[in-house]
Amino acid sequence: MTTEQNLVILTGYFSIDAARADSDRLAQLAADKTIRTEGVILVEKGADGKVTVSHTNDDLMSRMPQGLGARLMPGMAAILVVAPETDRLAVQQAMAGSLARSIAPIDNKGLTDALVEAVQKFVPDRTVLPIPDRTFGGTMGRTLHNSVPDWTMIPGPKAPGDAPNVLLVIIDDAGFGGPNSFGGPINTPNFERVQEMGLAYNRFHVTAVCSPTRAALLTGRNQHRVGFGSIAEYPGPFPGYTAAKPRSCTAFPRILKENGYVTAGFGKWHLTPDNVQGAAGPFDHWPKSWGFDHWWGFLSGAAGQYDPIITLDDWTLGVPEGKDGEPYYFPDDITDKAVEWLHAVRAQNASKPWMLFYSTGCSHAPHHVAKEWADKYKGKFDQGWDALREEIFERQKKLGIIPPETELTERPDAFPAWDSLNDVQKKLYARQMEVFAGYSENADWNVGRLLDAVEELGEMDNTLVIYIWGDNGASMEGTTTGSFNEMTFLNGIVLDAEQQLALIEQYGGIEALGSEHTAPHFAAAWAHAMNTPFQWGKQTASHLGGTRDP
Repeated sequence: MTTEQNLVILTGYFSIDAARADSDRLAQLAADKTIRTEGVILVEKGADGKVTVSHTNDDLMSRMPQGLGARLMPGMAAILVVAPETDRLAVQQAMAGSLARSIAPIDNKGLTDALVEAVQKFVPDRTVLPIPDRTFGGTMGRTLHNSVPDWTMIPGPKAPGDAPNVLLVIIDDAGFGGPNSFGGPINTPNFERVQEMGLAYNRFHVTAVCSPTRAALLTGRNQHRVGFGSIAEYPGPFPGYTAAKPRSCTAFPRILKENGYVTAGFGKWHLTPDNVQGAAGPFDHWPKSWGFDHWWGFLSGAAGQYDPIITLDDWTLGVPEGKDGEPYYFPDDITDKAVEWLHAVRAQNASKPWMLFYSTGCSHAPHHVAKEWADKYKGKFDQGWDALREEIFERQKKLGIIPPETELTERPDAFPAWDSLNDVQKKLYARQMEVFAGYSENADWNVGRLLDAVEELGEMDNTLVIYIWGDNGASMEGTTTGSFNEMTFLNGIVLDAEQQLALIEQYGGIEALGSEHTAPHFAAAWAHAMNTPFQWGKQTASHLGGTRDP
């Protein structure tokens, strides 16, 4: 003789009144012996958040999974029934007020496990990814009349109801002493805006170069664990230095995606080895493989802000063109694209949470910015890098960024004292810093445009904003003289101030520094000032100037 199989039937309701009506109907049908049940549990969550449970079977109630009521939204309810397989259709038809259904057989795994399985359709186990697709919880009969639909059998995971949006912003090659809210000379009202809305960290650590910081940030693991002991351009033949994230590691954008988020990244990537950046792929280490639904930006570690090679998802588009005779400008473009993406997401789905990774090419060299931005700082660095460090240091103490008893580190002997320079050198170097400051302020202004877009959507209160001012310390790669073209450093060529000014005259003079005809970097002593109060900077892992950012 075959024993009839029992089922756990779980239904969800957006109306408590509808749930009560169906619960009463079930009780009446059971009393009339029209249907057979071993118990019914009604769970309600009132508008005030109070959970109320009523039931017809103490044993069933004792084995119900904990937390079902807590998972309901205010004003919602759920009914849980145990009934024989042959009564499945009648029971489900009695619960006509529900559109959300789940069914689990009580077989060898027992009642408790079947209850957990039924609940997990609505409250999935998010500790194991991917979350399984929702199974069919209705009934398929011979005709539509003898069938019960399940409108929750939608492919793909659904995020928790209270899941916040995530906006992750990271500036490139900046420094601890740059932003004005950290005592620096650069006007960063939007960095300060985020700071005032939440928390600011003055002991936030990064690695000393780009790729390792990004790898650690996007995975939550030590950079060596994910293959990025160095930058993506220099993979090595040892574990921890392959510049290739192992398949065993999942980046957090993918974790969010598998939990029902839509994800996108805009800007600089720097996590794809050089040898697989072409159209032939493979694409296992491109942004989409890290969990981004959409990507717009460049894959390399650096690019000209006027002429980057743009990658769209898994396609290399090439160098964009400007509009109306104006040069193309990458910082403005990625902000436009990010805002467009946010509006496109909301046009399709009004509630789906999003994760946006906004990674600027600034303030990495080349320091490209329009003259009007650099001119905002005209004359503000004529005092030189030594005096600037002291000014930043004193402001940091007044702001409480550093303890009042802190002592300022000395300028390394490798960097010349400002007072030892001639007028030609001072003229060039001061303009280099003006360009850098304008470049950095422009990046913050673009972040502000993105923040404004989130506010205009009415979503700032439900958005986790993380704004990191640098993936390492400010860069000293410009050498002691800075450069008219950053590629000179990479080729071992150092041009003195007179030689640089002579070249610059061919492209509009010193006022044109930062234009599309130049690719400048500032003198290393300016980077040292931007890392105040610490010593050294980018590439120097032994000192906090390379590894601490706001």
